[in-house]
Amino acid sequence: MELLHSGKVRDVYADGDELILVASDRVSIYDVVLPTPVPDKGRLLTALSLWWFEQLADIVPNHVVSATDVPAEFAGRAIRCRRLDMVPVECVARGYLTGGGLTEYERTGAVSGVELPRGLVEASILPEPIFTPSTKAPKGEHDEPITYQQVVEKVGAETAERLRQITIDVYRRGAEIAADRGILVADTKIELGWAADGTLVLGDEVLTSDSSRFWPAESYQPGRAQFSYDKQYVRDWATGSGWDKRPPAPEVPAEVIEATRARYVDVYERLTGHTWA
Repeated sequence: MELLHSGKVRDVYADGDELILVASDRVSIYDVVLPTPVPDKGRLLTALSLWWFEQLADIVPNHVVSATDVPAEFAGRAIRCRRLDMVPVECVARGYLTGGGLTEYERTGAVSGVELPRGLVEASILPEPIFTPSTKAPKGEHDEPITYQQVVEKVGAETAERLRQITIDVYRRGAEIAADRGILVADTKIELGWAADGTLVLGDEVLTSDSSRFWPAESYQPGRAQFSYDKQYVRDWATGSGWDKRPPAPEVPAEVIEATRARYVDVYERLTGHTWA
């Protein structure tokens, strides 16, 4: 195998005509990799992505070739997958107003060019899910929101509409399944690419705690920050630490790492119904 790319949290190896995508235990916030890993994170994200790929198979094909035909040292945290020509856009769907979307709304009344009703607050549910794409930034740089028209300029009108529709369809299906399990999906990011046969295919990860904001439905209350089953807990710690969000990042305390791992395990178990061993 040949190491092709070491990303913020994933490493990509070439193995003949296929790729081995390996999820590490690294954590990235504000586009900076933290020096302290979260034990089992890569295995949890891989297992959850594989579960979601099955739930979404009738909406969009995915890149998975095998979850077991991988090198032994990567077992449980790697996927053998098809090579894709990745679309140069981060495809994001939002059903609730939070994070960078809230900041943009408070400044402009819109998110990625999508006008929203006045008077929305932190965690407000949106009238309908919206497509809010962003750029794909290199390691160490920040993704930037872009409008739908900018996506059209990048990839053409037909592809842009397909990206938007697939992203919204994936979000709706994920939100529906999660709601039945007491989880709200505030937003999610997916990545799509072209397969050799011209098919638009879902790649990378999907509906995980790294690519989505998950909130417990039982404690949801608009107008305030929500409990999150994702790395928001680490973001909150980082914000309170005084770190300026530029590398190098500080070491993360053990109790923050343990609490973050517990959130990853909890949402995996609630969504899939499987006990994490």
